[in-house]
Amino acid sequence: MKNIGYLFVGIVFGLAITKGEAISWYRIQEMFRFESFHMFGIFMTAVPVGAISLYLLRKFGVKTIEGELIEKPSKKFHPGVIIGGMIFGFGWALTGACPGPLYSQIGSGSIVTIVTLLSAILGTWVFGRVQQFLPGGKINS
Repeated sequence: MKNIGYLFVGIVFGLAITKGEAISWYRIQEMFRFESFHMFGIFMTAVPVGAISLYLLRKFGVKTIEGELIEKPSKKFHPGVIIGGMIFGFGWALTGACPGPLYSQIGSGSIVTIVTLLSAILGTWVFGRVQQFLPGGKINS
């Protein structure tokens, strides 16, 4: 029951991206073809809101459920991020879905998106299995 808040936040997030048409395959295709500002506007709003929110969380010393301070983890650059980002982008352009809206797309009746969800899960599993054999070895998170 202590995690019921996460369910509520997820429902609100799902409703927001559904009503904002961020789960629309057509809107995502318009973005990748530079035909519409809609999705870019959503991102250009979300990034500053997220940055300001994180700043305020740290400034006021808000803690996690476990009682730990919220900190920005330090990560070293790894060239595999470029390749991974390209694979992610191609998948996003082809399927019209990134991990955020997958569940909202399925919940709104786009049952074919289950294939995308299963593909994302399979891709994550495969990466976990082969990561140690890739150039650069295991990426520290």
